[in-house]
Amino acid sequence: MKIRSMKLREAHKSDDGVSSHCTILWDRTAEHIVTASSSDVSVSIHDALLPSVTPKVVRNHKDGVTALALSPNSTCLASGSSDRSVKLYKFPGGEFESNISRFTLPIRALSFNRQGTMLAAGGDDDGIKLINTIDGSIARVLKGHRGSITGIAFDPKSEYLASVDSVGTVIIWELQSGTTIHNLKNIAPSTSSDFSTLTALGWSPDGETLAVSGLKNDVVMYDRDTAEKLFTLRGEHTQPVCFLGWSLNGKYVATSGLDKQVLIWDVDKKQDIERQKFDELICCLAWKPHGNALAVIDVMGKYGIWDMVIPSSMKSPTEGLPDSISQKSDGLLFFEEEEHEPSISGSLSDHGEDSLVGSEPPNRKRLRQFQYDEDSDEDKSLLPEVESRKKPYVSGKESVKNRNVASAGPVAVPGPIMQEAFQSGSTPVQPGKRRFLCYNMLGSITTMKHDEYSHIEIDFHDTGSGPRVPAMTDHFGFTMASLNENGSVFANLCKGEKNMSTLMYRPFKSWANNSEWYMRFEEEEVRAVALGSSWVAAVTSLNFLRIFTEGGLQRHVVSLDGPVVTASGFGDELAVVTHSSPPLPTNEQMLTFEVFNVSNGTQPIKGRLPLSPGACLTWFGFSEEGQLSSFDSMGVLRVFTNQYGGRWIPLFSASKLKKKDENYWMVGLNSSKLFCILCKSPDKFPQAVPKPVLTLLDLSIPLASSDLGAENLENEFILSNMHLSQIQRLIQETEARGQDATSLDDEALNSEAALDRCILRLIASCCTGDKLVRAIELVKLLSMEKSVRGAIKLVTAMKLPNLAERFNSILEERLLKQEAKETILKETTELKVTDTNTSKATESKNAADTNMSKTFTTPDVFKAPEPVNAIQSVPLSSPSFVKKKKTEEPAKVVNVAEPKSSTKSENNGLLKKNIGEVKQVEGQRSTNPFAKSSNNQEKTSLLDSLKKMKKNDDGGKK
Repeated sequence: MKIRSMKLREAHKSDDGVSSHCTILWDRTAEHIVTASSSDVSVSIHDALLPSVTPKVVRNHKDGVTALALSPNSTCLASGSSDRSVKLYKFPGGEFESNISRFTLPIRALSFNRQGTMLAAGGDDDGIKLINTIDGSIARVLKGHRGSITGIAFDPKSEYLASVDSVGTVIIWELQSGTTIHNLKNIAPSTSSDFSTLTALGWSPDGETLAVSGLKNDVVMYDRDTAEKLFTLRGEHTQPVCFLGWSLNGKYVATSGLDKQVLIWDVDKKQDIERQKFDELICCLAWKPHGNALAVIDVMGKYGIWDMVIPSSMKSPTEGLPDSISQKSDGLLFFEEEEHEPSISGSLSDHGEDSLVGSEPPNRKRLRQFQYDEDSDEDKSLLPEVESRKKPYVSGKESVKNRNVASAGPVAVPGPIMQEAFQSGSTPVQPGKRRFLCYNMLGSITTMKHDEYSHIEIDFHDTGSGPRVPAMTDHFGFTMASLNENGSVFANLCKGEKNMSTLMYRPFKSWANNSEWYMRFEEEEVRAVALGSSWVAAVTSLNFLRIFTEGGLQRHVVSLDGPVVTASGFGDELAVVTHSSPPLPTNEQMLTFEVFNVSNGTQPIKGRLPLSPGACLTWFGFSEEGQLSSFDSMGVLRVFTNQYGGRWIPLFSASKLKKKDENYWMVGLNSSKLFCILCKSPDKFPQAVPKPVLTLLDLSIPLASSDLGAENLENEFILSNMHLSQIQRLIQETEARGQDATSLDDEALNSEAALDRCILRLIASCCTGDKLVRAIELVKLLSMEKSVRGAIKLVTAMKLPNLAERFNSILEERLLKQEAKETILKETTELKVTDTNTSKATESKNAADTNMSKTFTTPDVFKAPEPVNAIQSVPLSSPSFVKKKKTEEPAKVVNVAEPKSSTKSENNGLLKKNIGEVKQVEGQRSTNPFAKSSNNQEKTSLLDSLKKMKKNDDGGKK
């Protein structure tokens, strides 16, 4: 066999001629080559078509880069370093995205799975971390090696992970369970402390064979399932093999040895067909995705391209590729498109049978991608569910064989992925740690998994008013829960002897013993649960919405339009979010929300659920006042209102407040505050122990930067307007039911007064900023006559007589219209009374005539007609302006006069005086933004609990 020679060019400088481990990669288009060195802090992205062009250099590590990995669709680059961090970058741009994980010791190996949804990282630490590339969470840590991890490789079938350490032990792990399938000790060369060369390890493209460098300067092939030795590749290597790589079609293997040779093997013939001798040791190599070439890099940081690796008389290394490898991905994330066989049911969930919980664009500086509904083995759902020939997965039922697991993590699908079901307020499983099954404004439900059971505790934020609920032993392995004042509901996925999902309701107070109840599901599993005033709801894998009474009576079964994402309840209202269609090619989720009135059996609201581009839903529920709300992975809070025919209004955006090292974990909201838990990056969710600290944030609509510079006032104006609209809607609904709305009328009056105060401050800002047209627009929005007079006084004091005159004209016009309305109302009332009297008089006269005629024809005694009752007019509802006049001064037109002198302080004092006059209208009602209207049931809020705790602490200090 002929020995070739080739020239290499420098990619990274070596420190004083000391060898270091270097890495080289191709991207999937063969347009770029990526290199790194353990002696250099930079990562270089080279133009493969124009090697002479200066490469793009990425410097984010503080120490040498020891490992690289590129997602299968070449959109994301991962790097590991001796500085103990794993970083992600956009590719090919090289823009830094995030520190996705940190270790305590240097990293030695990185590997993406076939779909790009999982990144395995290992090194000198004790364990391999499986990192979810969607949200950066740790799905699982695989522990079992005694030496440093020097090689990691995902099985192309996404069933196994193979790893090798520095003492020569190879372990094959089952991804679904995280258990060790095979532990092969002392089958690979030991690398001791020399990490410039690592142990070779690699799966064949079809996943049937695992290649490992042997102890006899050879490569040993093992069976994927039995780990039996199949055959060896032994030839011209005189020293151990330190790196190997399969060609994309699996016909050839390239090996690099400590003897500074690179050999090309024909796997079918089990012999080497080409050989290349180098001046330095080749520590890494990569096959070109398109064409007949091999990229190599040596321990001195020099790289080159070996063209025409395979003789032209033989089959090309890229000939006969499987479709799943050859076709390109259109996704924005790390997903390799594959042929997807639809399930038997043929529902929308077919597109996500192995899908991720939530999708996310490349930017990872964001909130947690989704609120998970955790499984006791939640991290299993981060891994694809596939049939193993050796250990087949047994589900028991075809309909849940490839189920969408409602858990904390994602599973891979081709291209854009459908968000999986989740439970708001839950956190993922962390081995050996307590986690939240539910955390809301009322309290929390935590669970701790033991060997054979779990320990569940229910705690209320206000321990004084909430019921005392004893701890519970869970033998079902509940993975989701919901909590309200009446009780708690629990559910799990398909588990147990008969592989059935279980739903359990546990009331807090009941006059009867044994009041809790269970439901079992044989051919479906529960994906989301919700609680209301007198009902329990569960949404299952068959897209069934099942509604039960508090006593356990099965009341309704409704088919939903698509796979469920989440559900929430408040009073009589049940809100459910489902998929309306697969995601768009831009990775945008297509979600629909429906609101059901359980007591009436109606569906008053249905529509599309908006999300930020590329984001997924992370929290969904109701505010303390009952407004439907959502929170997405971009940190945008939206509230559903009746404005514009029913629209979602953004009330908060974390982008303006969020720091780079902070994430917001949503808990709930009220009319003015957002309740969340602040998590320090990279954490996306809080720990259950110690109890997390609650953070209150002001609702702030994402407004554009105004030329007036009064964004806070404009934000207050919009929020006050929305709150007033909500109260007016409640008044209409209450009156339509024939109930008393007096308390709501008082609340509406207070809200109008607060809105007028805000408008007065905005008018003052407009006058100061010379935005007089805007000031006129604002004065027309004032509700109270007294507020308009205050605005006139204000602009008069600010020496704006023209504006004051216009304000005065607006007041005159309003008073004239009001007087006209009152006149019309009075005339209409008088006309109705006159018509009624005339009608009654006519009827009385006719009756008298009839009686008189009877006296002349019959001997009956004459009877006088009964007296007519006094006429009472039908009560008419007065216009709001008339109603408010009871608390206001008589209407007067203000004469505009030019003041002799005015100062800025006097203007401010006048503004405060006018605002103070408006405040008088509010009476004795509380202005606390957390106070609720009296028509609602009295509840103890989370804020009350915090205030009480703070008061107790202050009393103790004193």
